[in-house]
Amino acid sequence: MMKIWGRNTSSNVQKVMWAISELGLAHERIDVGGPFGKNREPAYLAMNPNGLVPTLEEDDGFLLWESNTIVRYLAAKHGPGKLEPGDLRSRASAQKWMDWQLAVANPAITPVFWGLIRTPPDKRDPKAIEAGKAASTTAIKMMDEQLAKTRFIAGDQFSYGDIPIGPFAYRYFRLITDHPTTPNVERWYAELAARPAFKQHVLDVPFV
Repeated sequence: MMKIWGRNTSSNVQKVMWAISELGLAHERIDVGGPFGKNREPAYLAMNPNGLVPTLEEDDGFLLWESNTIVRYLAAKHGPGKLEPGDLRSRASAQKWMDWQLAVANPAITPVFWGLIRTPPDKRDPKAIEAGKAASTTAIKMMDEQLAKTRFIAGDQFSYGDIPIGPFAYRYFRLITDHPTTPNVERWYAELAARPAFKQHVLDVPFV
C-alpha cells in the first residue's frame, strides 16, 4: 500500500492527503515531523535528504518528495482529467499557480503563522507579522482577480491548481481577521469548504 510519511498538521502533508482523497487512493499515513520527530533520523533522511515532510513511498520502493510534485505525480498516474487538466494550457495554468504558491503565497503567510501560532507572545516579531499580513493580502488580491474570470484557479473545473492554495487561504482567513473583502476568493473558498476531502484534511485538522 502507498505510504505518506508526515504529520497531518503540516500544510504540505495536507495538500497530498487532500489529493489522495479526491482520487480515492488506498494509502497509509505515518506520523513524522513536528512533535513526532523521526525526520532527522538516518532512515528517514535516506528517503528524503531534506528531512522535511511529506514523502511518498510506493509499493515498489519508489520515493518522491516535494508536496506539489507529489500531487502532480499522483494526479497524472491515477486521475488524468480529474485533478490534472487535460488541456495543455489549462494544465500549465494550474501548474503556474502551484509554483506561485511556493514562490509567493507561502513566504507571505509563513511569518504570520509562525509568529501567531508557533511563537510565544513575548518572543514575537510584530514587524515581521505585519509585513507577512500585508504580503498575504496582496497575494489574496491576485487570486481574487483571477477568480473573477474563472470558477476555479485554473479554469471552470476544480484541479490540482487549487490544492496548494487551499491551505494558504485557510490560514489567511484564520489569521488575518481584518482582511479586505475579496468576493471571488470567498466564493471559491466556500466551494472548497464544501468538498469532503478539504474538510477532512484541512478544516478538521488541529490548527497548530
